[in-house]
Amino acid sequence: MFVMKKLFIFATFILLISCQENTNNTSKNTSGTKEITLEEIWDGTFSPERMNALNSMNGNFYSLLNKDESGNTTVDKYSYKTLEKVETIVNSKNLDGLDAFSSYTFNDEESSLILGTNFQKIYRRSFTGTFYYYNIGSKKLILIGEDIQEPTFSPDSKKIAYAKNNNIYILDLSKGNKLTQVTKDGEFNKVINGITDWVYEEEFAFVRAFEWGKQSNYLAFLRFDESKVPTFSMDIVGSENYPTQQVFKYPKAGEKNADVTLHMYSLANKTTKKIALGDYEYIPRIKWSNDANILVATTLNRHQNNLNLHKVNALRSSSTLLLNETDKAYIEITDNLTFLDDNSFIWTSEKDGFNHIYHYDFSGKLINQITKGKWEVTDYYGYNSNKKSIYYQSVENGSINRGIYSIDLDGNNKKLLSNKEGTNTASFSDNLNYFINTYSSAKTPPKYSLYTAEGEMLQVIKDNDKLKNDLSDYKMSPKEFSTIEINGNELNMWMIKPVDFDENKRYPLLMFQYSGPGSQQVANKWNASNDYWHNMLAQKGLIVVCVDGRGTGFKGADFKKSTYLNLVKYETEDQIAAAKKLAERSYIDEDNVGIWGWSFGGHMSTNSLLKGNDIFTTAIAVAPVTSWRFYDTVYTERFMRTPQENPTGYDENSPINYADKLQGNYLLVHGTGDDNVHVQNSFRMTNALIEANKQFDQFIVPDRTHGIYKGKNMRLNLYTKMTNFLEEHLINQ
Repeated sequence: MFVMKKLFIFATFILLISCQENTNNTSKNTSGTKEITLEEIWDGTFSPERMNALNSMNGNFYSLLNKDESGNTTVDKYSYKTLEKVETIVNSKNLDGLDAFSSYTFNDEESSLILGTNFQKIYRRSFTGTFYYYNIGSKKLILIGEDIQEPTFSPDSKKIAYAKNNNIYILDLSKGNKLTQVTKDGEFNKVINGITDWVYEEEFAFVRAFEWGKQSNYLAFLRFDESKVPTFSMDIVGSENYPTQQVFKYPKAGEKNADVTLHMYSLANKTTKKIALGDYEYIPRIKWSNDANILVATTLNRHQNNLNLHKVNALRSSSTLLLNETDKAYIEITDNLTFLDDNSFIWTSEKDGFNHIYHYDFSGKLINQITKGKWEVTDYYGYNSNKKSIYYQSVENGSINRGIYSIDLDGNNKKLLSNKEGTNTASFSDNLNYFINTYSSAKTPPKYSLYTAEGEMLQVIKDNDKLKNDLSDYKMSPKEFSTIEINGNELNMWMIKPVDFDENKRYPLLMFQYSGPGSQQVANKWNASNDYWHNMLAQKGLIVVCVDGRGTGFKGADFKKSTYLNLVKYETEDQIAAAKKLAERSYIDEDNVGIWGWSFGGHMSTNSLLKGNDIFTTAIAVAPVTSWRFYDTVYTERFMRTPQENPTGYDENSPINYADKLQGNYLLVHGTGDDNVHVQNSFRMTNALIEANKQFDQFIVPDRTHGIYKGKNMRLNLYTKMTNFLEEHLINQ
């Protein structure tokens, strides 16, 4: 099993409150009398206890980044079996020249570390930093470099490759820290070597685009020529007299992508060769097989419905086809490709209509389909060669739940390793002998427990019972799960009612959704988005509902891909139809129905208010796309193809083209520093509404990115704005 030994500083669980019942009948509400306040939501009052992100080590051990009583940063080693600390590997107080560090990476032998500090964020996943090499035995500390990216040990631990200023460097620790510059043509906004461009980072979800060969004799890397990609710019107001500009290459739908090529650098002769991979648009993954001379490169066509795995021979600088997969709509990229000892490999695919696990030999011949059924594998954890077992997560116990399973390589002896209904995730040890199970449900906050790979629970680590008890003092409404039949489909739904709900009264309705392809908001887990706020709104007399319509995930490929070429058309129809059907209930005020969402959900709430103006009276759109012509190539064209090929699909579902349909109350929110969904979307919507002579509310936030969170009181201020808007236009009507 291949495991990346990279520690992410802290796990980013955004764990918010909800309660559950599995029937349509109202269960007993909590007996508390305190009301939730916005200040409590955003000052951390309701935050659950979290686990630091652990880094699995060799054997039955893991490590954590901690702070000691004096505030010094430490890397500590623990036993999986006992969860007790075994030793402190490094303490910043003993490091001459490095006061503190905030990340660490082991070499394969775990005899050395790369320590990182002074991080400067670039985009969602990328950053530069100052990094040091630390030898555990000699306690020697060496500066690798400042303002560098992705320093990575070679398998033999003698070298470190990293990127700086769009070029790749190799530091040879065995030769007096000799530095070799592998590439020299890197230039900002023109050529990037070894690091992904904006759209790859955002949509293919990786930053480091170089990989060491198994014997440390080759370095494979991607080169991005983005010189012909159109440039996008944003004014950053900042705190000085004059604003600055953020200028970067951003390929919008139908525009030119970077030319991406695969290259192989030989450390022996210090030469680089370009690898031919045939016709393709994207190289979204590269990974070395267990043959030290064979790299496997993944390519996709521009429509992203024709995927190839190529066997690249480093000795010959040549490639042959290993596997081809096609789809009538699109194929999504994962990190599930896993090479076994004999170089056969594990692969996940939706080719039978549901996402399942497959086993192929190294010639590309199918050995067998390991998992089968009308349900989805939602995560692949790895293969234990000693036990010949595969570990995975799936929705076999219902699309709103998640369970952890083991199964033999031949598809036999399937076993459920988690026995509680709700959402179970696993963090396995490097050798797959243990895993830490994170369990939650809509009524149970996150619970962390240690399990053996056979499913035996050994110890509860954190249970968050204190949070559960503290919340019993508040007016909390149970989240009611059900389904609703809309446009011929049984759609998953939850509802939060006021604590003092009376079926003989009529309540305004607020719908919340995201609705993006493959997403899920109706899930039996503790971190359903914005549930504290939704409970607070229920205290004020709202009924809050979420419906996952067509195009959302975990109900099969046909359901997810039914929106292909017509993004937000059917999703919007489902939200409008659901609102009308809910309004037939005696306790829903059909004259006061609102909807809100963020990003894709903001596009949806805007569309629903305009196209559903006979049912929706109020909408909030935060950071919305308003035309898919403004969004990036990889995401948009995956679902829509290009605007040149599919202009109707783009324009008939763009709200800037029917702003004249606005009849209700509309709040439009956006951050001007959003490098993802550009504020251009909201500005164009603003102009369309002005031309239609429509009145609306707007909240434009300087310099904030897509999450609109940075700065003192930012989220508190934003949610106060949205709460006041709903009170004025929906609750107090």
